[in-house]
Amino acid sequence: YLKISKLALAFAIIHSKPPGKSSKEYTEYLAKTVSEQDFGWKWKVEVLEAEVLRLRQELLLTRISPRFCLENRKQDTSAETLLGQESINPTSYSSQLEDSGCDVCNDSAFDSLGIASDFHQSEHNVNTSKHWLERVPPLNLCHTSKEQSVTAPVHFLQCLLEIRQLSEGGVLQADFLELENDSFTICNSVSQLLDGLTFFYNSPKFPAPGFLTEGVHVLISLITDSKLSNHVLKKCFKKMEEFKKNLIQIILRNRSVNRFQALHSVSETLSLLGRNNILRNSLISLLLSEVHQFAEQLLQAHQVQSMYDITQYENIFFLCMILEQLLQNETEESNISSSDYGGEEKTKFLKNLDQIILHLSDEFPLFSLYLWRVSVLLNSGQMQ
Repeated sequence: YLKISKLALAFAIIHSKPPGKSSKEYTEYLAKTVSEQDFGWKWKVEVLEAEVLRLRQELLLTRISPRFCLENRKQDTSAETLLGQESINPTSYSSQLEDSGCDVCNDSAFDSLGIASDFHQSEHNVNTSKHWLERVPPLNLCHTSKEQSVTAPVHFLQCLLEIRQLSEGGVLQADFLELENDSFTICNSVSQLLDGLTFFYNSPKFPAPGFLTEGVHVLISLITDSKLSNHVLKKCFKKMEEFKKNLIQIILRNRSVNRFQALHSVSETLSLLGRNNILRNSLISLLLSEVHQFAEQLLQAHQVQSMYDITQYENIFFLCMILEQLLQNETEESNISSSDYGGEEKTKFLKNLDQIILHLSDEFPLFSLYLWRVSVLLNSGQMQ
């Protein structure tokens, strides 16, 4: 039946083709027309799905705290005015760095994202006030963009954090058990935010757009909140794991000349994610696996005197620094057992590590030093 249908379609195209066009040219024209129609329908479906998610978010917030939503509706909706100004005159930024980015010791690289300098303050006082809410644009059904893939979930999650803060202070009554009854909304919101952050980390802009900075702020505040983090991680743990893996691969695979500033910011985000006890253990395992795999590849290349990936060798130090920092934080916190993390990856990393360091120490002293420092931290965790 399928062969007959294809043959009938071919005859129809041949008989209906306009004069002056070959059958091949007419077939390509028809295929292009159909694909454009499909793209239009896909775009409409994405817009409608986004609107459905926004309505579900609003409904969930109403169920959690009806009074919060009622008071917000009474506020002046100045967000639309701000959004119009931003769309006309967006934040100007250059896609190219002004310098080579080789000065990786300069912490101002990450400060350009506005995250590191503000995180400690936001950790104690979550800035989810109306100042933030007014800067987040509402969903625009006439236009969807990558920016809205971050700002839309950020708006919803900021509202959750603000309700949490107000309920903690006794200003509002809130029932966060409603999060258990609507796992779809919370999962899709967090997934949308993680996908948006991954996209912009893959194509970094400097200085970073404000919505990207706020997206990271909200994500970190969400997973460090004592009441909300359990709901989020329980429903979105796999997505968070995928996000961490994507950030690690962004660090390893980036080959841009001016990459160090961008990689530094990604490294800081991974470090902040590692402050969560649940995410920390799996992140340490991922980092141990990547560093150990690269160490074995480097040893093999050194033994047969073959070429190795110099760019990846430079990038691996970002993972080493994150790993060392997480292990130091782990051993300094006496309320957490250091033997709980790593598992199989920890055993693989320590196996034959002395031999790897011995063979690489002359040619790659800095990398060997990092391997040794990580092994010391792992062994000190075993002795505790």
